[in-house]
Amino acid sequence: MSAVSLAVWTALGQVGLLVLLLAAVHAPLGAYMARAYASPRHTRAERAWYRAVRVDPDAEQRWSTYLFSLLGFSLASVLLLYALGRLQAHLPWDLGFAGLDPAGAWNTAVSFVTNTNWQWYSGEQAAGYLLQMAGLAVQNFVSAGVGMAVAIALVRGFARSGTDARLGNFWRDLTRGVVRILLPISAVAALVLVAGGVIQSLDPHTAITTLDGGRQAALGGPVASQEAIKELGTNGGGFFNANSAHPLENPTAWTNLVEVFLVLLIPFTLPRTFGLLVGDRRQGWAVLGVMAGLFAAALALTTWAELAGPGAAPQAAGAALEGKETRFGLAGSALFAAATTGTSTGAVNAMHDSLTAPGGGVVLFSMLLGEVAPGGVGAGLFGMLVLALVAVFVAGLMVGRTPEYLGKKIGPGEITLVALYVLTTPAVVLVGTALSVVLPQGLAGVQEAGPHGFTEVLYAFASAGNNNGSAFGGLTSGTPYYNTLLGLAMLLGRFVPIALVLALAGRLAAQRAVPASAGTLPTHQPLFAGLLGAVALVVVGLTYVPALSLGPIVESLS
Repeated sequence: MSAVSLAVWTALGQVGLLVLLLAAVHAPLGAYMARAYASPRHTRAERAWYRAVRVDPDAEQRWSTYLFSLLGFSLASVLLLYALGRLQAHLPWDLGFAGLDPAGAWNTAVSFVTNTNWQWYSGEQAAGYLLQMAGLAVQNFVSAGVGMAVAIALVRGFARSGTDARLGNFWRDLTRGVVRILLPISAVAALVLVAGGVIQSLDPHTAITTLDGGRQAALGGPVASQEAIKELGTNGGGFFNANSAHPLENPTAWTNLVEVFLVLLIPFTLPRTFGLLVGDRRQGWAVLGVMAGLFAAALALTTWAELAGPGAAPQAAGAALEGKETRFGLAGSALFAAATTGTSTGAVNAMHDSLTAPGGGVVLFSMLLGEVAPGGVGAGLFGMLVLALVAVFVAGLMVGRTPEYLGKKIGPGEITLVALYVLTTPAVVLVGTALSVVLPQGLAGVQEAGPHGFTEVLYAFASAGNNNGSAFGGLTSGTPYYNTLLGLAMLLGRFVPIALVLALAGRLAAQRAVPASAGTLPTHQPLFAGLLGAVALVVVGLTYVPALSLGPIVESLS
């Protein structure tokens, strides 16, 4: 068997096993999450928490109050994490590291609060254990919980009728997402990773003398506990600089598959929760089908690009192996890259800068798609539901009927919010990229000339604006200019769409549901699923093709 054939069969085997694992947990986990958010009962621990923070979990909030609660919580999180970064040298478990500089602390605080987890620093050389555990790991949980809460609020907007724009309670949704879903799964996942060789300790980084007289650092740290929620919450911030390419974060091929499973678990299961909460499981299957189709296409194209070359060396080796770990091979590297850019995870087990030009273009396009295939925890679902409204609006224009989705009419007010949502992230990405390729401060960080250098900048702002967090490599981003501007891109890319989604959910919840008629477009059938997938691709294509033409497309053709 040739090296290329072996790589192909390995890729197919890993994908097949992953699909079986995801299919096995899809129905029970989706039903469990639906019960977790819909249950009227609170556990003792939850009641104690509500009393401590002085909130009434049973008080229904209008969309504006829900939004202000979310923004207030996020602002407090940014301030607290900024303070931890700046004051690190004066705190326990600092490992002798200095505090982060102002621009770096700002970028890190915004990055982890927005579920982006962009890292301009080397974790083992800049972040002590208190900052890692009390700061970064905590935000891995709550930022994922915020995304899930927004998705559930939008689902309630579809499910409710005439509720004066009331969407539930942010504090209850956040608490249940963290306590009932993220914490239990992360605890089990951490034990599995420890069994696979991921380290979990409070040992300091220790310099040792090797047999040939050299000096090497023996690294320690509470890695497995952070690795579990890093992947499960589609966060992506690595404990070490090499992220999931580091053998202490991701030791073997089977731990690599476990981490990919964690990345895809909740995004691919939330459509089931959506279908149950709106009372029509078929709607969830339709959304899941579009997500799975787009992800499968991205994975197939990425794998093909890395197998195909270019050049004779990749053919002889079985794949383009530069920048990849041999313990994962092409199959594990391509699968991980597709999973973390198809979601808003941003973790990497290979250098994306070393991907072939077509492969790099595919993973970049996956982010530019808006993180909906299947997208981040919560963010993927609400992003796809917004695109569903675009699809029914387009269909309504073609047949001359008022567009409806799940019994709710999509009028001028709703479509205005949808249009603003669709345009926000492209504006953030393209404006940031344009500034950085003309300003001296931006050009100073670009390593490569020509289209590859442009792709480095475009990838950085696509990653920040879409709250992904992965880095293409080659761009010196740890400067005051990039730390500040990328931080702004993360904030705008996270909270402006959330505000628009909650406003949309409020308008939908206030509507009276209308019964389906003979002219109602069935949104659970393959025809609509195909239209929804086409809308996702066309919206991205019309927006980003000029920028992609200047980067990965022209590089692929050169």
